[in-house]
Amino acid sequence: MAARMHALSRFRRRPASLVGVDIGSSAVKAVELTRCAGGGMAARAGVRPVPPMSIVEGAIVARDGVADAVRSLLEATGIRGREVALSLPGSAVVAREITMPRMGPAELAGSIVWEAERHIPYDLQDVNLDYQVVGREDDAGGKPAMTVLLAAAKKATIAEYAAAIAAAGCVPAVVDVAAFALQNAYAMDGGPADGRSVALLDAGASTTNINIVRSGRSVLTRDIPAGGNAYTDALRSAHGLSFAQAERLKRGTAGGEQPGEHEAVVREVTEHLLLEVEKTFDFFTASRSSDRLDRIVLSGGASLGRELAAAMAGRFGVPLERFDPFRNITLDDASGAEGDPAGVAATAGVATGLALRRAGDR
Repeated sequence: MAARMHALSRFRRRPASLVGVDIGSSAVKAVELTRCAGGGMAARAGVRPVPPMSIVEGAIVARDGVADAVRSLLEATGIRGREVALSLPGSAVVAREITMPRMGPAELAGSIVWEAERHIPYDLQDVNLDYQVVGREDDAGGKPAMTVLLAAAKKATIAEYAAAIAAAGCVPAVVDVAAFALQNAYAMDGGPADGRSVALLDAGASTTNINIVRSGRSVLTRDIPAGGNAYTDALRSAHGLSFAQAERLKRGTAGGEQPGEHEAVVREVTEHLLLEVEKTFDFFTASRSSDRLDRIVLSGGASLGRELAAAMAGRFGVPLERFDPFRNITLDDASGAEGDPAGVAATAGVATGLALRRAGDR
């Protein structure tokens, strides 16, 4: 499961390069990475919309529409691989950090099911379970202990996403969690691992995911059920627009052209989103009194609007940067795919992290 947690599901075991496919509620994103002769890395990447309402609250309800979008995107970008690492939305996964007495791998494997029964709110027969040791330190009594990241996803959800990938003519090889895949991409890009706390904030169409990382370790994740679609819905309601009209107006806003009568609507949605982000940051600082937030790294389609980035930088008073997963990667021409290069870079962070995976990872 990316930076600190590995695959929830492994369909095949032979090591191989994988295509990262991130299935979002409004679009699919795909990235294929290859090593260059000089030691660098190149990528084919793109983004393509899925039909409206194909994915509702993280559940795929129109498999054929999603599969068609994946298939056409791979063809348009010239991506050759057909073994795929795919991601699940955070809402589909339960992740818990637990403290256990220090033990060896075999003993941990034998104990983890009992621990999962205590911490996972599902029948374990209905989930795929995975775990990873993320820290080793003594407990409050001075006894050797370790921190284990435990994660579970419902088998039915994994099957939905894997079936969509298979219907697109691909082989699902690894299933990961979107937040941790983005963390993997950020670490590859040289993200700080020196004790600073960084909030990786991925603002998508329907969900904004926050993953606060400290010293390369995820310490808090949260999904906020609001994103770019909230702007579209608010504009539709305020001005009696169709979905397509509101989308066009929103995109104009993202480009900096904000007619006066629409500014108040945009500000109200932004304020609501920032309040939820602020709650998460406040919880982080309150629960970890010695920590403070050092940086915000912003990505996702909803991050393209100047309104959100500027308001966030002003609100929290910490450095903010836009995440570009291709900063140190040569990006091949993505003109065959939907989306301009800036849009592809903003939305492809999760897919890039997925493309770093290998079949059979552990």
